[in-house]
Amino acid sequence: MKDGLVVIVGPTAVGKSGIGIKLAQAVGGEIISGDSVQVYRKLNIGSAKVSSEEQQGVVHHMLDILDPDQAFSVSLFQERVRDLIGWINRRGKVPILVGGTGLYVRSVLDPYDFPDADSSQEIRRDLHLVVEKKGKGELHRMLAEVDPESSARLHPNDVTRVVRALEIFRLTGKPSSSFRRLPEDMSLNDSPYKLSFFGLNAPRDILYERINRRVDLMLQQGLVQEVEGLLQQGYRPGLPSLQSIGYRHTAQYLLGHLTFGEMVRLLKRDTRHFAKRQLTWFRRDPRINWYDVTSLPQELIVRQMAESICSA
Repeated sequence: MKDGLVVIVGPTAVGKSGIGIKLAQAVGGEIISGDSVQVYRKLNIGSAKVSSEEQQGVVHHMLDILDPDQAFSVSLFQERVRDLIGWINRRGKVPILVGGTGLYVRSVLDPYDFPDADSSQEIRRDLHLVVEKKGKGELHRMLAEVDPESSARLHPNDVTRVVRALEIFRLTGKPSSSFRRLPEDMSLNDSPYKLSFFGLNAPRDILYERINRRVDLMLQQGLVQEVEGLLQQGYRPGLPSLQSIGYRHTAQYLLGHLTFGEMVRLLKRDTRHFAKRQLTWFRRDPRINWYDVTSLPQELIVRQMAESICSA
């Protein structure tokens, strides 16, 4: 008998967290965050982490489990989340994996075998040492040698994703680009879980406006002060956690490399590009049942999801 699992994916700012919480309330679920930044303590505003009030009493997992200078990886995520899914099922609850980090979600759903998490963390440390000693260009050159498709897609400045691609290659012997391809006839039955798989989207202009508003709200809520506090506590701006979108841009502003206006413009632009990449990743997966959040009321989306889960 397979363990049950509900998954909600989609681009940033589309409303995954809110719908996930309402669905959890409807079906007796617990949320597992599928976000590679929300695992870090003290990274709250820039990661759009749901506050305790916003959680509305729904249990959330994979939030605030590491300090900003601790290593994290897809293999560690896979290991922890698969354990959580079994534990939540055994307690008679419904695990709902909510997130937009495509590879992390796929690592849980599909039979990808990674070596132990310690190996992954050691690889990441070595790759970040390459950046510190030889620069981002050398790291990107290393990727081009083993995975030309990913190197063509990723900018040398996108250290987080370049490191992730090299990490995957060293762990599995396969280029990360190979994990982006799925067979067209793939079905829900191919997963090791009894899977209900939902995607949320919105028309591009509306999604991009939501992203712009979210960035403005983050700044109003104190994103600059949050990053300033992290730097004052001694966390290096080159840490993987602080190379994520929002934190990277704000650190560059605080270090004097960008004006405030440049920071805002680049943050909005790069978040829009990130949302586009997320959609490109998830649209390849034929198992996803998509919802346009602008064409149906949120309550109806949640009700349809809940009915689908109960009838599966």
